[in-house]
Amino acid sequence: MLKDKPVGHNAFQKLRKMKPIRQLEVAELMVSANNYTSSYAKALLATSKPADLHKPDDLKKSTGLSSEQMARLEREMASLNADYKELEVSYGDDMLVLVVASGFLERLMSKPEIERFLKTRHPEFSENFRAIVQATSLDHASKV
Repeated sequence: MLKDKPVGHNAFQKLRKMKPIRQLEVAELMVSANNYTSSYAKALLATSKPADLHKPDDLKKSTGLSSEQMARLEREMASLNADYKELEVSYGDDMLVLVVASGFLERLMSKPEIERFLKTRHPEFSENFRAIVQATSLDHASKV
């Protein structure tokens, strides 16, 4: 999964401290966040449950966190992971709506009468519509 990614040696050292199931979870998180740094791997290691580690006692020594702090960090990380997955699920639908709306706005603004009306009576709408169309077309052009 991380074979063709720019993962450093230190990040792999952090992954080796985890059991295989946790390694897969962390690898998926790294890929979905597009973050392969050793500090990110260290943060994910710190939030791993003791049952997911080869030597749980070493984690407490290396992080210097109390069990209460670790529990709080685990809860916060679980909450962040849930939020991230929720955003990941809705991203495709949101992008589809944006592309459709942008296409509609582009067609709307290509009609001289409508563009003239908006510029004279509602210039802020005209500017915002143009900005949306331009931002969407730039985003599309950068992915091509």
